Amino acid sequence: MTVHDLPAVNATLNGLSAIFLTIGYIKIKQKKIQCHRNAMIAAFCTSVLFLICYLTYHALVHAVTRFEKPEWFRPIYLTILLTHTVLAVVIVPMVIMTLRRGLKRQDDLHRKIAKWTWPIWMYVSVTGVVIYLLLYRIFPQGQS
Repeated sequence: MTVHDLPAVNATLNGLSAIFLTIGYIKIKQKKIQCHRNAMIAAFCTSVLFLICYLTYHALVHAVTRFEKPEWFRPIYLTILLTHTVLAVVIVPMVIMTLRRGLKRQDDLHRKIAKWTWPIWMYVSVTGVVIYLLLYRIFPQGQS
């Protein structure tokens, strides 16, 4: 494995986060607190691993991947990328706060923020996979 494999690793980690988030959501609806807790911790761990791999990739690979073709799809891609990026920054403190409240069993406070954290975190995880697929598989772009 080389540093150039990290975008695929990142997409996999984002996909795993989305799977764990889905499991966590289902388990809390079933009132299976321990299963919910484990799934959400797993989602957190895969997201942290993603962040480490993402930062490593961008620290070591100084090339920029620009979405240029097809030109008609570029505005759609940039909209997905912009919303993903902004929400990826916003979600970090939210995830930490939600996880902390859940682990401390501050259930009312946990629920209040989790209803916002979960959909944003899911969006960021899923769009991370979508961005990878668009850039590297569906419309492969060159690096400059």
